[in-house]
Amino acid sequence: MTGIHRIMNEHTNETKSAVSGETRVPSLSHWGAFEAVVENGRLIRCEPFRKDPAPSRLLNSMVEQVYSPLRVLRPAVRRGWLAQREGSDRTARGVDGYVEVSWDAALQLVADELQRVRTQYGTESLFGGSYGWSSAGRLHHARTLTHRFLYSGGGCVDQQGNYSWGAAQFLLPHVIGTYAPVSGRVTDWNNIIGHTRLIIAFGGLALKNGEITSGGAGEHSMGKWLNEAVQAGVEFVSVSPTRADTPDTINAEWIGVRPNTDTAMMLAMAHTLLVEGLHDAAFLARYCEGFDAFADYLLGKPDGVVKSSRWAEALTGVSHDVISGLARRVAATRSMITVAWSLQRGHHGEQPYWMAVTLAAMLGQIGLPGGGFAFGHGSMNGVGNPRGNFPGPEMSPGKNPLGRGIPVARLTDMLLSPGASYEFNGRTQTYPDIQMVYWAGGNPFHHHQDLNRLMRAWAKPQTIVVHDSWWTPTARRADIVLPATTTLERNDIGGSSRDRFVLAMHQAIPPVGFARNDFDIYSELAARAEHEAVFSDGLDEQGWLRRIYQGIATGCAKQGMTVPDFDAFWQTGHLEYPAPKEDFVLFEGFRRDPDAYPLNTPSGKIEIFSRTIAGFGYDDCPPHPAWLPPHEWLGATESAQWPLHLVTNQPADKLHSQMDAGKVSLADKVSGRAPVRINPEDAAARGIRNGDIVRVYNTRGACLAGAIVDPGLMANVVVMPTGAWFDPQGPSLERHGNPNVLTLDIGTSRLAQAPSALSALVDVALWAGPAPDMKAHQRPEIMSYDACGEQC
Repeated sequence: MTGIHRIMNEHTNETKSAVSGETRVPSLSHWGAFEAVVENGRLIRCEPFRKDPAPSRLLNSMVEQVYSPLRVLRPAVRRGWLAQREGSDRTARGVDGYVEVSWDAALQLVADELQRVRTQYGTESLFGGSYGWSSAGRLHHARTLTHRFLYSGGGCVDQQGNYSWGAAQFLLPHVIGTYAPVSGRVTDWNNIIGHTRLIIAFGGLALKNGEITSGGAGEHSMGKWLNEAVQAGVEFVSVSPTRADTPDTINAEWIGVRPNTDTAMMLAMAHTLLVEGLHDAAFLARYCEGFDAFADYLLGKPDGVVKSSRWAEALTGVSHDVISGLARRVAATRSMITVAWSLQRGHHGEQPYWMAVTLAAMLGQIGLPGGGFAFGHGSMNGVGNPRGNFPGPEMSPGKNPLGRGIPVARLTDMLLSPGASYEFNGRTQTYPDIQMVYWAGGNPFHHHQDLNRLMRAWAKPQTIVVHDSWWTPTARRADIVLPATTTLERNDIGGSSRDRFVLAMHQAIPPVGFARNDFDIYSELAARAEHEAVFSDGLDEQGWLRRIYQGIATGCAKQGMTVPDFDAFWQTGHLEYPAPKEDFVLFEGFRRDPDAYPLNTPSGKIEIFSRTIAGFGYDDCPPHPAWLPPHEWLGATESAQWPLHLVTNQPADKLHSQMDAGKVSLADKVSGRAPVRINPEDAAARGIRNGDIVRVYNTRGACLAGAIVDPGLMANVVVMPTGAWFDPQGPSLERHGNPNVLTLDIGTSRLAQAPSALSALVDVALWAGPAPDMKAHQRPEIMSYDACGEQC
């Protein structure tokens, strides 16, 4: 018995329930910390962490998911690939059955294939696809381990950026020198409650998104902070197409805005500030670069179009009086401009983020208590949590020897167009010719856009290897599937940089079936390829957990904090950081002394006009914030044929597509399918009532959904959550309600090449006749190797 298991079992004995045979062990998920309750070696329930004031209902799906009939129980190989290897019919992915094989046979197939592809085609033909989110633990984090394994073996083509805030990641360094206000700290809630009087939330403050934190959370705090802000007298204005993007408890004023037009509204607010002399000219002169060129743009000097509130009214659907009045109101008090991540996931998604910074700069409150801008309130739990500068658990993937990657959202383009050139953040690059995809963690048939196009691209590589715990849409389209353990079947350590807890994650139950953890799988594969020492650095699971914790202890020591040793931490189950002694205010030092604390931009200032971006020459991302009509929106000529703008948001009943087959997700489906919300007028015009099965469609595809008639939704807008497991009935119909068969697969611009999922026009019609059976939550046909015989 290893030391780690010894400590775990000691803890288990100390937390034995009064109910005979029950034990509790601490663990963690992206939707919160919990205790796994085990009876006679079987998980029976998950109880919330005792210090979490608002635990997520998603915990209720975990038991049945662990023991789901959809679990991958043994290594499996697609029949066609097993028979013909790289010469197989790749269009059969998703249709073919599978043959179960031994672990030794499966690992040898993977090892041989990695060697063959690297030898025959070069390292640049191997794509390391992994999108994280599979585990809150930092050791058994699929993305980190996949890259660490592939890097230690010679490298791979990697992914750059992310689907969540990819446009912001590559724009903001040009504007404010960093994207940290998206990925990390913004002015904290204590400071907002003490000083802010008005919060303008572009994209709303959806409380459902506050159930999730990358890396997990010991405390769900979003609702608490919003309520405390209301009690302190903070007023809220929500600018969003749907009223549901803000909880009723904060009494927010709702301004319904057409999707993708927030930039136009902010420009018009800026115009009002300029022409009425409400802008802070001294701040703009001292702390900003290029405002004069932007002011000329507002006044219409370059293009003859004055960006007034009347101009914006025609674009946004918001009254010019409301726009101008909001500008005056925000200038008259201490205000915070916050923008949801979703706004930058549309075509030209760089612009609303750049414009939000510019609008805050014109108000002159950046760096002052309670003022300025923020990103992500309403997008994830923990944004604005008061937290000291303490470390979270980390494990490095190492360095990619190949040094080559593509923007994450350009996956389909890469597979379909090897050798084609593309522009990205000032550079021109070419797509590699990928022959093998190695994927662990994440589900591209959830995250990616235009899934019918991705299906065509997915048939391009010779071999696809996937690690998964369940027969997800991605696993069902792999050639070799290796069964991975869930969080509850291994030891780990987790925590978020936005949360004040570091959590121990004890193995609660033995692996289900023949599942193995990713670390062990990669260690074995690395040993077969003779680079195991580089991959594991000579450490096993226990050694890595201790190293990760030592990194925390070292970082805390630099902050003057002493933490318990690892054994004490592991037995206690968590480490709690103290509340910070001072508020955090974004760019406070820069505001106090911009010469001593310059921003990491060429000018050291906020770049309202960027000469660097100007040098790129991108007509789809000019050198200052601008209104650029999206490829698809309600003002496009295509809206005559496709009159509804589709907004795809994060689901309230799962994390992305995780646990879609769980009882919480199933309870929220309508007629067994993902819901689509539609305005009463739009529904009546189509003869649609609550609960009807409808077809949502455009030129890219169609899906079935269950209708919910929603009076809190703007006309000509429909809203669908993402995450329904992809279930195509040929290319013409997706049966389960996956809206990414409808979304647009183009980059936000040549600058960021981020996803444009929220720029999509559709129509909706009542489904006539019986609805087709769904197969999303069915296992593929699986046979043992012995039963397959000569057929294989």
